Amino acid sequence: MKASPSLLPLLRSRMQGELLALVLLHPDREYAITELAEACGVTPTAVLREVERLVGGGILEDRRVGRSRLVKARTDTPLYRPLSELISVTFGPLPLLAEALSGLAGVREAYIYGSWAARYGGESGPPPGDVDVLVVGSPDPDALFDLAERVSRRLGREVNVHRISPASWAAASTTDPFLTSVRERPLVQLQLSQEA
Repeated sequence: MKASPSLLPLLRSRMQGELLALVLLHPDREYAITELAEACGVTPTAVLREVERLVGGGILEDRRVGRSRLVKARTDTPLYRPLSELISVTFGPLPLLAEALSGLAGVREAYIYGSWAARYGGESGPPPGDVDVLVVGSPDPDALFDLAERVSRRLGREVNVHRISPASWAAASTTDPFLTSVRERPLVQLQLSQEA
């Protein structure tokens, strides 16, 4: 088993945090086990074991539809609100930013960098105060600012967005100290939907 994640050391694994973020932060949606496994980058068996623990603990609920098992958040318990808030400020940036940026025209790629990415990668340190996002592409600056404000409110922490051109990001070398710094530290790529 992996070491406890630096973003929220109360959890057993980063996969547990990712799974909880996906399900708790989208309480009206049901997820298939295979969909959760793909989103978390683990096997369906690993997700199934975690889901069984969380269903047994009253955090998630599940139902069967044919051979599929569908999972969703239990919002009718006293645990839901405080747990979803805790997960939102720790593991929430990944699914919420990916979802928001997927819907914005002109975004080719996006990454979280800085202290949040470092903690996500297991680097120890204090909890991140904000979330730094690098957007590669040419989205409308006002729309990008509004998106950052909306996600900031949902996460309960500031989201700082820095936009760069695809050519700048693709360049093998740069004299830009900002890009040099970003490339030398941990980066977490956001999995964007290709619908945008």
